Amino acid sequence: MIELLKELIKIKSDTKEGANDALLFCARWLEEKGETVKVHDNKGYLMLTAEKGQGAEKLIWNGHVDVVPGHDEQFTPMEELGRLYGRGSADMKAGVAAMMQAFTELDPEGLNREVHLHIVTDEEIGGHNTSEWLVSQGYSGNFVICGEPTGLKVGLQSKGILHMDMVFKGKPAHGSRPWEGINAIEQAMKYHMAMAELPFRKESTEYYEQPSVNLAIINAGKRYNMVPEVCEMSYDIRFMPGQDPKEITRQMVELGDTLNIDFDYKSSSSTTPALTTTAENPYIQTLQESIRSNTGNEPILFGQHGAADTRYYAAVNGGEGAIEFGPTGDDWHGNAEYVEISSVHEYKDILLSHALSEA
Repeated sequence: MIELLKELIKIKSDTKEGANDALLFCARWLEEKGETVKVHDNKGYLMLTAEKGQGAEKLIWNGHVDVVPGHDEQFTPMEELGRLYGRGSADMKAGVAAMMQAFTELDPEGLNREVHLHIVTDEEIGGHNTSEWLVSQGYSGNFVICGEPTGLKVGLQSKGILHMDMVFKGKPAHGSRPWEGINAIEQAMKYHMAMAELPFRKESTEYYEQPSVNLAIINAGKRYNMVPEVCEMSYDIRFMPGQDPKEITRQMVELGDTLNIDFDYKSSSSTTPALTTTAENPYIQTLQESIRSNTGNEPILFGQHGAADTRYYAAVNGGEGAIEFGPTGDDWHGNAEYVEISSVHEYKDILLSHALSEA
């Protein structure tokens, strides 16, 4: 399995073509182990599916082989002090290698459910052409594990995404006589400072202290000697499970009216709802037992701030049943990305025992 991971790291899969090469490598490796694999093509992006077992339930293991760009030397795996360094070692070729190895070790006769393996090639750029496409074609299940690096902790929830584009309007005037105009930038600043006090900003949940609000884009002003008439400002808001993006939008619009600020807005809650899996989910219960039995450690449940391909699978199950759970590593997307080799073995064993458990 670790040799498989090293071979995957060597494939420079930071482009569409490279990711497709890695995908075909995975398909050949599985076929050489006697597995039946189906390779799909959507807009030139390849992905594979494989399945085994029987029963009414479907358990899906999802992993991606595409990586963010790295330095050339990062595509030469380096093993040191129990760590394997290289681009994609943690995010998430380690998870992919463990899933592939676990899949080959599964005895279909011992399964009381179907286990499906999905390997995709565009997660790092949004997953729209592969994981989202697979779900649209009916490749979904009762419970989905995306093997992102979580340190063997269970990321059972994640924040949803709301994008808010706002255009604040002022009144132009000569820069030497600003009192004759209304500065759109100052109006936007006034709004931004007041926004921190909105009710949705002060809410919290079991897994989150607060929603995430990022003032992502500002575009305003053209000349020193003019009072700016327009200020465009965009927010990236990651709302918590239980929060309603429509209510967040209402609060933001009401704030502008309260401050007597002239503005237009466009709100788009996109296709990314919050993921709402709870600790009471029977698959989470059996996963926790698998973690205890294979590591001797008490499982840690947490909420992710960002989004992964889990969102597409959860969308067909009311926001539930898709989690991030993977090996231990660090500095993914950085120059010293690594995975702890022992955690890859533990992860593979957890996947196996969870697949064989009684939900």
